[in-house]
Amino acid sequence: RFYPLIQQAYVDLGRPEGYFNDRLVAVIDHLLQTPEPARPVAVVRDERGRYRFADPDLQSRSVGQKALLRMDATQERAVKQQLRAIRSSITRG
Repeated sequence: RFYPLIQQAYVDLGRPEGYFNDRLVAVIDHLLQTPEPARPVAVVRDERGRYRFADPDLQSRSVGQKALLRMDATQERAVKQQLRAIRSSITRG
């Protein structure tokens, strides 16, 4: 029942050509494509003292994928399970 309001807000934010649900599904799909490397994931400190992934491929990932990579394997699986459930609810005819 809130979808028309969400869609209008999406349009108001400058996305008049698309649908919020389509974008949401695309983002969920992107997050579900996050690799599951061996744990723990190696990190290094940069010149400013910030932690970065040692693997350049992991460091080049999106903010959302990096957030999943920072979780332990059990947490990551739980989040991905919830994302699959949300995606299933959205895409059900």
